Amino acid sequence: MPGVLPDGEPVPTDGSLPVAARAAVGQRGFGVYVHVPFCASRCGYCDFNTYTASELGGGASREGYADAVLAELKLAAGVLGDAPPRRVDTVFVGGGTPTLLPADDLARILDGIDATWGLAADAEVTTEANPESVSPASLKTLRAAGYTRISLGMQSASPGVLALLDRRHTAGRAVAAVGEARDAGFDHVNLDLIYGTPGESAEDFAGSLAAVIAAGVDHVSAYALIVEDGTRLAARMRRGELPYPSDDVAADRYLAAEAALQAAGFSWYEVSNWATSPDARCRHNLLYWTGGDWWGLGPGAHSHVGGVRWWNVKHPSVYAERVAAGASPGQAREVLSATDRRVEDVMLRLRLASGLPLDVLDEAGRAGAARALADGLLQRSGYAAGRAELTLRGRLLADAVVRDLLP
Repeated sequence: MPGVLPDGEPVPTDGSLPVAARAAVGQRGFGVYVHVPFCASRCGYCDFNTYTASELGGGASREGYADAVLAELKLAAGVLGDAPPRRVDTVFVGGGTPTLLPADDLARILDGIDATWGLAADAEVTTEANPESVSPASLKTLRAAGYTRISLGMQSASPGVLALLDRRHTAGRAVAAVGEARDAGFDHVNLDLIYGTPGESAEDFAGSLAAVIAAGVDHVSAYALIVEDGTRLAARMRRGELPYPSDDVAADRYLAAEAALQAAGFSWYEVSNWATSPDARCRHNLLYWTGGDWWGLGPGAHSHVGGVRWWNVKHPSVYAERVAAGASPGQAREVLSATDRRVEDVMLRLRLASGLPLDVLDEAGRAGAARALADGLLQRSGYAAGRAELTLRGRLLADAVVRDLLP
């Protein structure tokens, strides 16, 4: 089952926020995240807050889910009251598998967000999807409803790797789904890859990269496999059935991704993300990485508004009960101090190609940046211009660089 949520102070029953947080909403942009916790089956590596039909229990269903989200949205509108954001810049529907909901329900949720706060004229609206959970008809419905971007969980083009990860789609289905999304009118399509799976060869990963590039997407996300406690994959490794992932192999795969994607016209803009142009970058994720505000709808969803971060109760049944009663589904929250926000800003912005200004660092952090520069982990051109920007080697050691900048 998914891991536990962090501790924090109680969320008021009505979800109310401090006056200062409400006054600051939207200053760095405003987005909406919608969590859809349903999956047809649980992948062996997954510890997300997701539930198959057998795990749900009573009190929650896909059929009533859109209504529950719209009920939370009504509560959110009351919380922000007369201090609403300028407009919603981005919407991201994640999961789980959002496209297990009927496309008409996803359209209703988007309509509700627009009616509540208004979508910016150029709003980016993304939904995640598994390749087998979409069809030409559903994709056309989503595009007509206002969705502008789709992110497909490909993970690999190798049948063996897909089987080990417990993925249900065939090796070629993700590429076919890209074509269907393009035909439906989606200009922006992402494919996700996971690398470093036990048994994956260099040739397997090269084949996955080649398939992604040939599919004609404008965005690629590639992540090293992380083995989370409580997953089937972790249990198999503990029993000795599979080897644990290798850091050296993961580094080799990352370098292979950078070389192949760069040669195909992609540029990295965040450590794990590449795009063919600035317009193809995921603006919703950039909102997270640059300290923007967002309201998270759905069980387990996290939100951040004006320096206050909170997270909803995890189980869909408890979530549905709370919103049906007109109460906040928030489980706990924390008010971030200026130091908390600065630390998070450094941690997240350093992962971006644009880096961060050196003057946000304290004296010890600037000394750490000088060491990172000497070690070849920061760009000399960026440093000369007063910025900390990772080199390729620095990307491989990004966590270590963060520790240098935040001693």
